[in-house]
Amino acid sequence: MPDYSKEINRRRTFAIISHPDAGKTTLTEKFLLYGGAINLAGSVKGKATARHAVSDWMEIEKERGISVTSSVLQFEYDGFCINILDTPGHQDFSEDTYRTLMAADSAVMVIDGSKGVEAQTRKLFKVCVMRKIPIFTFINKMDRDAMDTFDLLDDIEKELGIATCPINWPIGSGKGFKGVYDRESASIICYSDTEKGTKEGKSVTVPVSDEALLRETIGDEAADKLLEEIELLDGAGADFDLETVRAGELTPVCFGSALTNFGVEIFLQHFLNMATTPLPRKSDAGVIDPVKEGFSAFVFKIQANMNKAHRDRVAFMRICSGRYDANDEVRHVQGGRVMRLSQPQQIMADERKILEEAYAGDIIGVFDPGIFSIGDTVCAPSLNFRYEGIPTFAPEHFARVRQMDTMKRKQFVKGIEQIAQEGAIQIFQELHSGMEEIIVGVVGVLQFDVLKYRLENEYNVEIRLENLPYEHIRWVEHPETVDMEKLSGTSDMKKVVDMKGNPLLLFINPWSVGMTLERNPGLELSEFGRG
Repeated sequence: MPDYSKEINRRRTFAIISHPDAGKTTLTEKFLLYGGAINLAGSVKGKATARHAVSDWMEIEKERGISVTSSVLQFEYDGFCINILDTPGHQDFSEDTYRTLMAADSAVMVIDGSKGVEAQTRKLFKVCVMRKIPIFTFINKMDRDAMDTFDLLDDIEKELGIATCPINWPIGSGKGFKGVYDRESASIICYSDTEKGTKEGKSVTVPVSDEALLRETIGDEAADKLLEEIELLDGAGADFDLETVRAGELTPVCFGSALTNFGVEIFLQHFLNMATTPLPRKSDAGVIDPVKEGFSAFVFKIQANMNKAHRDRVAFMRICSGRYDANDEVRHVQGGRVMRLSQPQQIMADERKILEEAYAGDIIGVFDPGIFSIGDTVCAPSLNFRYEGIPTFAPEHFARVRQMDTMKRKQFVKGIEQIAQEGAIQIFQELHSGMEEIIVGVVGVLQFDVLKYRLENEYNVEIRLENLPYEHIRWVEHPETVDMEKLSGTSDMKKVVDMKGNPLLLFINPWSVGMTLERNPGLELSEFGRG
């Protein structure tokens, strides 16, 4: 077998996670700027005159100035081939965000220096911990007034349960922000507010050992505080250990300002040196090595109607091993057929580039005539194994869907099933009601708007949504041993089935879950569905 190790080992595939407005999209754009993928970073806010962020493409995203879907951006930098999985940071994001983390080898966590850890960051972090993927932290917006640095690190450790190791240290914040202290070189890099959309900026480096020059550069007050903090930091902070970082138990932390472009390239360089090459993955045939095995990939996302002119579906695949050649046939394991992937492409926002080849670590989009499902495995025809299924994450909001025009039943069912196959929503039916009674579950309430918008615009179907009070969902484990009719629950419980016919229970109150388990000895419930 040819040796593809050089190409595979220079790849870094990571997701960027953050709470809304922490500056994730700005940071993504600055990375692309350094890689030469774009020449001028655009403003992301939804002003009429602003250029939209390169990673936002859906109409509803452009209207609201937020990222709804996850895009994939590839660029070259300093000999590395970088794949960024850009995830929505809006509080009303979807399950799509969780699944995107399944395709990443590491995560960059962006935190607003004035706010610390916020709710959305916690949720995404849980998924990273579940997968044991390394997390790298960029504390942003240091050009604005920020929390005390020790408090920020303490917040990360307490809220997320992960140790922190600062790679550099901020000197002040807001109007008093002077730059960062680089621990490895024991010198300071002075802050300069560069032109916001460019990467040109002069940085002045001063060794801390030259105290006179240090005081002259940042002033006595800032120098006194910095020297005191360095002493505290060296005495109290966790030691840097690459193995612990790669095990997902220690997060390296850098500080900067994505908007003014300070500290971004420093962070990128540290990250690339610490992050792992594409990681092995578990399959039913054991662990698959990215370099030693032939081509294999799994589908982690399906997006319909990306191009309004052509009603298309694109299946996004993460290549896990070997090299993909556009001329070769592949085995679609779940479909039981050998085929060629149609129109293999890399997608950067709404621009597409047809691919001839790709390697482990890369993300490709292929035309899907309706045969792929999330979690499917494709591999070289000589191989035959399945990657572990992608878990189904519990929705947190539910609504009953009412169709306005019953004559459009066919379009309605087709539309809602297709959108559900993409994984942006989950659809449930009441026990024995068939498609007559549809309940939609979503991770974030914005997905209700997206569903309504897409059914109207793409399928010409109007719907009305009635919010339901359920907040807790549990899949029934070993359903073949459970008689759903005789299951004794609480008054706020509803019995439903998902698209695959798996039985679930919906509850309004959290304590009802425990009561239902007590009333039904031997019953097992799970927060995650089977992939």
